[in-house]
Amino acid sequence: MKIATISLACSLLCATSLAPASAQTQPYPVRPVTIVTGFPPGGISDVLARALAARLSVQMGQSVIVENRPGAGTTIASAYVAKAAPDGYTLLFQDMTTHAINAEAYKRLPFDALNDFSLISLVASTPLMMVSSLGSKAGDVKSLVELAKKKQSQVSYASSGNGTIMHLAGESFKQAMGIDSLHVPYKGGAPSVQAVVAGEVTYSFLSMPPAVAQAKAGKIHALAVTTAKRVAAMPDVPTFKEQGIPLEIVLYSGLIGPKGMPPAVVSRLNEEVRKALESPEMKQTLANAGADALASTPAEFDRLLKSQATAMAQAVKLANVTLD
Repeated sequence: MKIATISLACSLLCATSLAPASAQTQPYPVRPVTIVTGFPPGGISDVLARALAARLSVQMGQSVIVENRPGAGTTIASAYVAKAAPDGYTLLFQDMTTHAINAEAYKRLPFDALNDFSLISLVASTPLMMVSSLGSKAGDVKSLVELAKKKQSQVSYASSGNGTIMHLAGESFKQAMGIDSLHVPYKGGAPSVQAVVAGEVTYSFLSMPPAVAQAKAGKIHALAVTTAKRVAAMPDVPTFKEQGIPLEIVLYSGLIGPKGMPPAVVSRLNEEVRKALESPEMKQTLANAGADALASTPAEFDRLLKSQATAMAQAVKLANVTLD
């Protein structure tokens, strides 16, 4: 396809008016696509984002790479994507941390979590698993609660960072059980996993891939999962509901981009995500992660995001989580 060359001067003067039309007339994608995640490598968002990127690369015939921009409870990555050109080449693999918890936990954000993005498709729903260190001698939820009540100053829990779903789960658990324990935030899921394995903290709420691996290796105790039903990847681990504890947390994740993306590009990406989730590779990744595929239309994504923002706002207030 022959594309007319536009002078630099005209590009600078006319970028705003020409960009939307150009994005709609050019085939997509004509260059590599970047999926940004707000977490370091190793956590559930990174695992799912990389699996999705690999499938999209094959399906669309163009490189799709994952870029980790961790920090500030995922707000660094979210702000970066919100300010990117809305051409479909910079996307965000988001979860409820980025667009539900932070909307309430931060008084000021450099973006509007509900209105500054183009929603493409949900990708998955994932439980968390509560685990404890071997050295704590707390092999079940009951013994952990007893330990916390006896030795509050010595009990602590790790999270993947302030304002993350792991942080909110930890605070919600404390509220539900009437206990106190020290929150120790780490820079991502992988360091928080190692903190429990090493006995630096008493317990944590972890995403399924690392939790399953470490539990099966006998390096941590698996105490409970946060979904209403048991997880196939760890069928012997009970739910909180089974133990009479009113705690249910599901981590929803999806693919979004900057506000104003061309409808044709959103539609193409939505179609490709749906196709990717049907692939054997993605099905295996999801199974290993204890996750369920959750493709959606942008409208369905919008409805769930808004309902989760409302639910998480209540949870954030109840747990008294403030980040600025």
